[in-house]
Amino acid sequence: MKNLVLLISGRGSNLQSILQAEREQGWGIRVRGVISNRAGVAGLEVARSFGVPTQVIAHTDFASREAFDLALAEAIDALQPDVIALCGFMRVLGAAFVDRFAGRLVNIHPSLLPAFTGLRTHARALEEGVKWHGATVHLVSNALDHGPILAQAAVPVLDDDTVEMLSARVLFEEHRIYPPVVRAMLEGRVQIDGLRARIQPAAESSS
Repeated sequence: MKNLVLLISGRGSNLQSILQAEREQGWGIRVRGVISNRAGVAGLEVARSFGVPTQVIAHTDFASREAFDLALAEAIDALQPDVIALCGFMRVLGAAFVDRFAGRLVNIHPSLLPAFTGLRTHARALEEGVKWHGATVHLVSNALDHGPILAQAAVPVLDDDTVEMLSARVLFEEHRIYPPVVRAMLEGRVQIDGLRARIQPAAESSS
């Protein structure tokens, strides 16, 4: 049975979409824990509502990024994860951390990568006048928001869009595309060739 660990920093809406899909679809895995780098965030209550153990490892408690990464990595290792899903985890992870969990770290980013890496993606999409925006699920690499792309969803950018309106439509797509990718990783259906990725279809259950 495969183990899943999830990392959060805030409200946990993508966390909830994954936990809900796992509960409804019966993935046959163990959700070993949710770790937040911030105390008191809504995502911790989301995890508890699903009966998932939680931990807080506050980045502000550490003198350096490297020290925080090491403490986080040791906490994750104790949970023996096969997949680590970043769900709005707002910390840039160092090379040593990424290398330690290479091939097991997956993230969702609110843009159609490689466009608009980093922050303020919706505002930048409006500022640049693009006609399509969206979300990307990707493996985490040492290049920020540049690992192999596992799934994408596009939404049109409307003439009267605000940041809030565009963000809401993208978030809906995030919740749709992220859980199936996490499940595919847990089931070993993801194939990687350089920056190109392929997800094999799930085997149909026999009646």
